[in-house]
Amino acid sequence: MLGVVILAASCGPEMPKVTPSSYETLTVKKQDITMPVKFSAKMKGKADVTITPQVNGQLMKICVSEGQQVKKGQTLFVIDSRNAQLDLEAAQANLEAAQANENSAKLEYESNKNLFDKQIVSRYMLDNSANAYRQAQAAVAQARASVNRAKVNLGFCTISAPVAGVIGEIPVRSGDQVSPMTQLTMLSGNTTMDAEFSVTEAISEALVQSGMSSADKDKYLNSLPDVTFVMKNGTEYPHKGRITSLTGVVNVATGSLACKASFPNPDGHLYSGIQGTVVLPYAEQGVIVIPQNAVVRMQDKSLVYMVKADSTATAVDVKTEDVGNGKDYIVRSGLNEGDKIVTIGANNVTEGQRVLF
Repeated sequence: MLGVVILAASCGPEMPKVTPSSYETLTVKKQDITMPVKFSAKMKGKADVTITPQVNGQLMKICVSEGQQVKKGQTLFVIDSRNAQLDLEAAQANLEAAQANENSAKLEYESNKNLFDKQIVSRYMLDNSANAYRQAQAAVAQARASVNRAKVNLGFCTISAPVAGVIGEIPVRSGDQVSPMTQLTMLSGNTTMDAEFSVTEAISEALVQSGMSSADKDKYLNSLPDVTFVMKNGTEYPHKGRITSLTGVVNVATGSLACKASFPNPDGHLYSGIQGTVVLPYAEQGVIVIPQNAVVRMQDKSLVYMVKADSTATAVDVKTEDVGNGKDYIVRSGLNEGDKIVTIGANNVTEGQRVLF
């Protein structure tokens, strides 16, 4: 019987062994870190121009197409110039007539001056001829101005690109009657593009403190690092930009400032209206940074298990901010420099549990 009992005992279920858990810990310390601050932005050409005619007339030719890249000075539209050409010819004829009258008046004045010097004619006749000569000179100047005005109006019949850029929508067609009230197209000057966005309070505070002067504001803008533009599909634009302007008025509702960052666009890949994200590397000095795996999410709280002197863990409520690198958090409150916390294995820790390290 004793042997049977011993045998039965030896064949019974094996009792589980208790294996102590192992955790990694970290001593908290302050450090400097650069974190990407992201702003939703919309692109706009730095020199977007509304193209409208300066004269009335019939649109004879459209020389470009929508979306076409054009150079500065390239012909865009041609308006019927026949009336403008006739006006120029008439103005030139009037100028020739005025110049002929001027020559006659000049001869009359010079003749009377010689006769006056010989005391043959009176001062009255000399003054009258001088006045007639000056009137003829003024008529020539007026006629010459009319010729120049007619040349300008004739030049307005050919509409050229004031800047290099991309042609927008063209709502008119050849044969339409156009006037200075007619919008022919929008030319987006895209050699340099502006990303328009609003900066958050973290940056705006640095600008409005103590009434920063214009010179100090420019100095501050120049000190900011280059920014990056990320398309909606996640593609990063290859050229870096610079923050070039900040408005002087803080939005009461959001506490932010309207801002522009300029990006070079040598290849024409950016267009007005493109939306994306401007990423600004923002330097934080003397902050506590911990790995994300040290933070335990519990409903609306973020907990970190701090290791006490007796090697037991206690939960601490912390306020964190994402660094943006996918690995770390900045701790805004709840921890002090020198505190020891659990990192790997923090999700398995319970309050008061002894942590082996």
